[in-house]
Amino acid sequence: MWALGGAVVASAVWAGVTFATGGFEGDPEPELGSYAYTGNLCGYTDYAPIKKAGFSKEESTGEKKNPLASGTEHEALDTMQCNTDLEAENTSSSDYASTWLSTSALLHRETDPEPEFEAQYRAYENQRGTTYTYKVAPVPNLGDEAYVVTQVEKDGEDDGSYVILGVRDGWMTYQLSWSNYISSSSSVTPPDSKKVTEMLSESAKSTMEHWQKQEPLPQDESE
Repeated sequence: MWALGGAVVASAVWAGVTFATGGFEGDPEPELGSYAYTGNLCGYTDYAPIKKAGFSKEESTGEKKNPLASGTEHEALDTMQCNTDLEAENTSSSDYASTWLSTSALLHRETDPEPEFEAQYRAYENQRGTTYTYKVAPVPNLGDEAYVVTQVEKDGEDDGSYVILGVRDGWMTYQLSWSNYISSSSSVTPPDSKKVTEMLSESAKSTMEHWQKQEPLPQDESE
């Protein structure tokens, strides 16, 4: 009887300590700051750094809208995308060129993305194609953490043809993917990965600031 009574008392004491110290705390609140779901991520995207680098948005034609935004709001994870077809300035009609910028943003409402964020981009270091490899490096002074992935030809050539920039700010993650191909016969010199990284970083920082303030960019300010 004493043993049973002691166990009951011990359990009661343990329960009291647990509640007092927060042992039964619920799931942590998502650290989203002033980020909120938007159905038009393109409206907050700052294209000024892209314009300064010599690229402009292609005109929308017929049923093809450019840029094109989409998104899904969900209690666990909000997803937003913005896809933009670009064209290099000073290219002629005989030049074959294809450039696009794809951005995506996630608002994680159930799970903290921090523990897995770096690993998501470091995984590229082990991915190899027949003619290229990937290089991953941290990007300072951007969100809580940021990483850039660049595709490098095995002969060492760095033409900035494919660059990914990933940014985490609290429980918000934002990614910009850049793809650029300009034919070798073109007189236009494409920006290398360093210039592309600077361009994307500048755009990301401005985009995130306007998004947090809920201030969409007018077209004449984002081009």
